[in-house]
Amino acid sequence: MIDNDIVKIANETKKLNALVVEDEKEANELMVSTFSNFFNAVDSTMNAEDALEIYKKKKPDVIFIDIILPGMDGLELARRIREINPDQIIVIISASNDMSKISEAIKIGVDSFIQKPIDSNKIIDLLKNINQTIAKRKKIETKTFSITLPMDLYDRVHADAKVERISKNAMIIRALKSFYNIKP
Repeated sequence: MIDNDIVKIANETKKLNALVVEDEKEANELMVSTFSNFFNAVDSTMNAEDALEIYKKKKPDVIFIDIILPGMDGLELARRIREINPDQIIVIISASNDMSKISEAIKIGVDSFIQKPIDSNKIIDLLKNINQTIAKRKKIETKTFSITLPMDLYDRVHADAKVERISKNAMIIRALKSFYNIKP
């Protein structure tokens, strides 16, 4: 059953790109290797300054950031990314259990905070949450439109829809596709 869940999760996350910001070489390589199984592409860097440059160029869908980094720390990086894109999915992954850092991460508005070491169940839960977040945002971003039809045209659409047992909206969409020569 879990394997089926993982496949469903991966089918969604494979549409996304990620950035890993981790200063410990082995942890960085492990995260990149793990996340490469789930994401379309995974870039990585070992410091926040480079991460900011990569972010500006590639606009990854998800960013995994360690708190403790050389130079600019992970929380400052998260803050700067939030200024560029308030909707960016940011996941803090850290061994730190410093409550002030965790509180600061919450104030910045990070999407998730995962404590190291990371086990496979945490990764699966994290990826599910990422997919749910993206699905909610897509639903919100989906634009709806309404059109006003002249009464005689409305009656015609209503009658045609009744005969074909489809919705009036489907009939209107079909008419628009025909009018604009859009092939299904």
